[in-house]
Amino acid sequence: MAEKTIDKMIHVLNGPNLNLLGVREPEIYGAKTLADIEAELTAQAAPRGYAIVFGQSNHEGGLVEMIQAARQAAGIIINPAAYTHTSVAVHDALKMAEGPVIELHLSNPHAREAFRHHSYVSPLATGIVAGFGAAGYAMALGALMDRLDGRTGA
Repeated sequence: MAEKTIDKMIHVLNGPNLNLLGVREPEIYGAKTLADIEAELTAQAAPRGYAIVFGQSNHEGGLVEMIQAARQAAGIIINPAAYTHTSVAVHDALKMAEGPVIELHLSNPHAREAFRHHSYVSPLATGIVAGFGAAGYAMALGALMDRLDGRTGA
């Protein structure tokens, strides 16, 4: 198999508490674990020649460092979790991304508490996927690969 270059790398980055998917509030977030999602995305990306770099951090600085490491990747899918609503640091790091950024949420933040309605990530996002549970990851990846392969406009 040919070596993957940076233009075929997609980083899927996850913020705080997502390491507890499958355990934490499954009625909101579902039963799949982050490892389940990573395996599904890796399988989805491989036939199209893309490699997935998966990461998760419960710490704002850790997430910022992952974003910085991903800045030259083909694209970033980010579920910033609670940092969506609070982190200027995540916002500033995403400004340096050279490829498309997809903001992802398992639940629909606008259908939840008012403090979840504001996003520091949305102004920088190429697109937003929210409210579809773990299936949103596959939707985001499919849309991102289509965009990278020139299958969609803009």
